[in-house]
Amino acid sequence: MIDWNLDQWEKQVKDTDAAFLYLYTPLCGTCMVASKMLTVLHTMKPELNLGKMDLNYAPGLAAKYEVESVPCLVIMEKGELKEKVYRFESVPHLVEVIHNYIK
Repeated sequence: MIDWNLDQWEKQVKDTDAAFLYLYTPLCGTCMVASKMLTVLHTMKPELNLGKMDLNYAPGLAAKYEVESVPCLVIMEKGELKEKVYRFESVPHLVEVIHNYIK
């Protein structure tokens, strides 16, 4: 999973049908577990436009998307916020969630 900055994220949202942004903070233990799950997911589906961003460096994004807590997976489709995922139960659960947004 690639670390994106705000410009890279905005480009992904604009240029692709579906974009996924994993928001985390480095001291969050749950975020570390979620990060490992998303790394497995990205290995299984490398075609995903999936990146990550430390929310400490993007407070404007937290306000814009009304992020309630971390970890959070922001799902955008055709430039529109479709879903925010806060529950990282398992890799199969994440596959099921993103399956609705990929072709």
